[in-house]
Amino acid sequence: MHRIGFLISDGFQIMALASQSVFEYANMTAGEPFYVISNFSVGGGEVRSSLGVSVGTRSLRGRGDVDTWMVAGVNDPVISPAPAEILAFLRKGGRRARRVAGICTGAFVLAEAGLLAQRRATTHWAYGREMQRRFPDIHVEEDRIYIVDGPIWTSAGMTAGLDLALAMVEKDLGADMARSVAHKLVMHQRRAGGQSQHSEMLDLAPKSDRIQNALNYARQNLHRSLTVEELAETIHLSPRQFSRVFTQETGQSPAKAIEGLRLEAARLMIEQGRHPLDVIARETGFRDRRHMREAFMRGFGRPPQAVRRDARMGD
Repeated sequence: MHRIGFLISDGFQIMALASQSVFEYANMTAGEPFYVISNFSVGGGEVRSSLGVSVGTRSLRGRGDVDTWMVAGVNDPVISPAPAEILAFLRKGGRRARRVAGICTGAFVLAEAGLLAQRRATTHWAYGREMQRRFPDIHVEEDRIYIVDGPIWTSAGMTAGLDLALAMVEKDLGADMARSVAHKLVMHQRRAGGQSQHSEMLDLAPKSDRIQNALNYARQNLHRSLTVEELAETIHLSPRQFSRVFTQETGQSPAKAIEGLRLEAARLMIEQGRHPLDVIARETGFRDRRHMREAFMRGFGRPPQAVRRDARMGD
């Protein structure tokens, strides 16, 4: 039996508790209560989230043994620092646990408690630079889904906490169990820890369905050359009209946007599998491996091999 304690304080981000579903469904899949989940706060009783929903908690003073601590974040860790009592507890009790995790900006709590010193860590992308500025002894990797550094786990924002919890299930109970849990929770996949927090499709954010449809077509046919003429034809515009409207709605030229989609697809294949780089380049529409490397250097500032290495380290 593995005891997991969720440590929360007033104003916590309620999305952190969504990761409890991962452990719940692991128990259901296993057919027995492998995980025992409890919510804790400094004094116990009800704790109010940033949404206004109150959650019942146990006091840290009567916590008993806890194997894994999951520390919830808040919407803004700069204006809502962790209570001193929680920091004092983590400095002592946290080190006795099997592992400690900071979900989203919960990583700031671990940092303030000194648990991240000289370690790799991540947090919500909006606060990565602030964490690095405030805690220069931490190696902050702000574009990661989650990072495991010894007994310390940290995740990016919001739904990344689900990926972190699923990775814990995989470590505890195996890959087959993690896949089964992900399937039951209708999670598309367990994202690798080294995967980027950002989505090219979200960044483009077209304003009309027709440009969105063109982008969907492009993403499904990245192995093709995808000329402006071909994309324009899919939404019944002339190439000139298509280029003008596309740039107006996305702020990018079609060529630049398509390269971004190719990069995102290639990066995902690199992070999730072990396909040779030549195969990945061909499947995502690059002329060859060298062309893909040049695009990676422009887009990410590092070659595909470094992305693959970082993804393996993130797991």
